[in-house]
Amino acid sequence: MHVDPRLLQHVQDSTGLGAAEAARLVQDILAFHDETVEGWVRRRHAELKLHGARNDAIFARLREELRTTVVAAPDLTERQLRRIIYG
Repeated sequence: MHVDPRLLQHVQDSTGLGAAEAARLVQDILAFHDETVEGWVRRRHAELKLHGARNDAIFARLREELRTTVVAAPDLTERQLRRIIYG
């Protein structure tokens, strides 16, 4: 998993951790959030259903939560990447 060196430096600077410890911390956090959007939606839907929520409320809540939830980026094709850059 690629870790941005700027992030590692920021973690080191803000926590006082050494390079190895900062790298391990960042990798652990990224691994925790290595879930696709589809996987996250399915898991959260099941969790909310288990607690008795109804679909209309669940879908509204999922939209809101997803705005601030870290998930793995989709696997984009080269064409999709080009369209992002050039429109």
